Amino acid sequence: MPPAVARRVPYKDFLQPALQRRFASTAGLLLGIAYIEAITISRWNHLLWSWFPFGLPGIRTIAIFVSVFPIIVLRIAHSHVGIRTANSPFEALKSNAFTFATLEIILTFAISSWLFSQTYLLSMPSEASLSWITTISGDRVRLNERALFYTVNLVILGIVQGLLHVSLDSDRMLLGTVKPRREGEANGQVASGWEKLGEWAPVLVVRSGMLSMAVGLANYIILYHFLRRFVWGWTIHFFRMFYNLPKTNLPPGQAPWSVWMLGRSMWAGFLLCLLWYFGDIAFRLQLGKAPLKNNQPLSTESKDPNGTLLNGLKSKKPRIAAFAMWELALIARDFDVRRKSIFEDIDRKDGPMWSQLYVTCLGTIKALEQRIDNYGKPPTPPAAQPEAVPPQPPTRIVQPPKNDDVYAPVSSPKDFRTSVGKFVSSVTTTPGKTPADVYLPEAKKKAMEVAKHLLSKDQKEAISPQAVNSGIQTLLLRILDLPTIGPLFQQLFGRRLTTIVLGQPFGELSLYVNAAYALSKLAVCSLAEDRYGNVQRDVPAIIRTFTTVINKLEKFRDGLPLHWTDLKRTRECPEVDELLNALKDDLNELVQAFGQYSSDLRLTRTDMRLAREAAEKKQQQPEAPAQAMAEVQPDMEQLR
Repeated sequence: MPPAVARRVPYKDFLQPALQRRFASTAGLLLGIAYIEAITISRWNHLLWSWFPFGLPGIRTIAIFVSVFPIIVLRIAHSHVGIRTANSPFEALKSNAFTFATLEIILTFAISSWLFSQTYLLSMPSEASLSWITTISGDRVRLNERALFYTVNLVILGIVQGLLHVSLDSDRMLLGTVKPRREGEANGQVASGWEKLGEWAPVLVVRSGMLSMAVGLANYIILYHFLRRFVWGWTIHFFRMFYNLPKTNLPPGQAPWSVWMLGRSMWAGFLLCLLWYFGDIAFRLQLGKAPLKNNQPLSTESKDPNGTLLNGLKSKKPRIAAFAMWELALIARDFDVRRKSIFEDIDRKDGPMWSQLYVTCLGTIKALEQRIDNYGKPPTPPAAQPEAVPPQPPTRIVQPPKNDDVYAPVSSPKDFRTSVGKFVSSVTTTPGKTPADVYLPEAKKKAMEVAKHLLSKDQKEAISPQAVNSGIQTLLLRILDLPTIGPLFQQLFGRRLTTIVLGQPFGELSLYVNAAYALSKLAVCSLAEDRYGNVQRDVPAIIRTFTTVINKLEKFRDGLPLHWTDLKRTRECPEVDELLNALKDDLNELVQAFGQYSSDLRLTRTDMRLAREAAEKKQQQPEAPAQAMAEVQPDMEQLR
């Protein structure tokens, strides 16, 4: 009986628990903020029960946390890696505005704000007169518009925050990149997420106050005036099921405007925004932590650590592959035992561990080259499916019986009257050329002759096609120069280059930087740690690939023309510059480590010279305005 094959534990079985622990820590932070807010809106009429958790403050804390819990679920469901790539903000808006995910985000924030508004109203004392139903006299009750105003204000705040959440791509997970350690730097990962949260705290407080005041003023001055009749009608219709309210759906003649209401609504919005913003930053910092557990790689606890890591690297899901590549780069730099195990793991079904890592990482880097080569080419048409030949009916020997109506009248033979009628009908329906066909060309000719004699030279130039196109271009450039509308349609050089190099709809920079660093670091360390010599066979291909990718990236970046909508006229792209710098540093490490062995590795002098030139960091010269305008002119021709 053959021995049982050990099951390779997927990398996601270790990544998901780690992410869930980070979600739990963020939820704990939000629960603490909810408790502080519950104390601030408590009725301080008792020394103990006003703050004691096992009482009304505790119930109020749970209610506030429940109001923000949908946002936690939303972040778990919509978290993704990579920059949202698009040539312009309008293109990104067009592809994301009318999607179910966008609608779900806006509705979730609206529901969260509504739940918080009801918790806030129920927490107010009776002297504040913020209950939904008020008693006039005896059993006469009426709907309290103050509670309606607070609810509408917070729901509008939730909708605005949902739009900001989508436009700023707040669901993105910020992953780190691994860089060489400096001399004397500690060899260990220190979690500094809470320290960074403390640094962000003043900024978050200011942002919460600004958003709350802006939405509160807009609702107080403009929005509630237009929404008042609509929301009043629906609200009173709902409460009629429980109370004996007046039959009329018209709101009171005078709205409950007061500075006191404006201030209280802003305070409630401020408390809600604090929960949202602190939760957002906590999620970003916690999810952006390195894939480590107890200062060890996540895959260390697996029975087959290398196999689990390899499973993550080959995953089709971008988040799992990005975290696994990050872990591999950390192993290559910080964990000597795990790094040596990669070189010594040679008895695998699909080949040695190093060979599979080499293929995976090099394929990731070559994807950059492939996107550059495919830019501007038409998409490859799908393979044509062979057309199925319809079955042919069997050949009949005897003609089938006719299905004609035997009782139908016999058609009358054609006579002279019928022929004349058809001729007259054809003449009346198709009389030939119309008067417009006859006289319109002649009229156009006369009009051109009159214009030639009566119009001046300046007037003729003003109505020429070139002048009309120039006027359209001037108008479009003025629209693009508007401070609010213009940037939505500008295709800046950096956005276009990032979209081309990293791909669409999302591009994760850390995936390529960590892949290049892992390959370079493992190859350099193999000089002392690879006992079997498996790595040296692949070093020439790594050096040539890095050289080719760097040269193509630089050539493509320098040759990509500015778009005619780019009014900044700058050739800056931080993402691609960071990628190039990482590739150059890694290639430089390879050249310095294997330069003396180049002849043994069958690297020619030309290969080493090209590699040294590619690894050299060049200072990009600022482009003259005249040259930038000259590059834009060919793109402007598409308007003509």
